[in-house]
Amino acid sequence: MYRDPTRPAAPADEGIPDPAKPAPARAARERRKASSVDPQALRDGLTPPQLVTLEALQIFQWELAFVRRPLFQAPVPVLFDRARSRHVVIQEDGTLDEHPSLRLRD
Repeated sequence: MYRDPTRPAAPADEGIPDPAKPAPARAARERRKASSVDPQALRDGLTPPQLVTLEALQIFQWELAFVRRPLFQAPVPVLFDRARSRHVVIQEDGTLDEHPSLRLRD
C-alpha cells in the first residue's frame, strides 16, 4: 500500500474510542426541523368537506399545522388554535374531532 511521505503517519488507534475517556456530551437539541411547507401543498388532496371546515376554522385563527397521509386512507389535517394549546382533526366528511386519538410529540 502506498503512503504519501509528505504526510505524517496516522496513529493506529485513530477513530477507535478510548474507554478510559468519557464519551463526548451530545447536545440535547431538536432534530426535527421546522419546515417551510407551502400552505397550498398542505391543502392538496384534502376532501371538499375538509376544505370547507378548514376555511371556517381559519377565520377563527386556527392554523393548519400538518396533514397525516396514511396509506389507502383519507388525509388527516391537524389544526392548532392560536395559542397552540389545543388541537383538532378534521374527519374525511368535514366533521371535527376535538378529542383525537392522535398522539403528538412535544
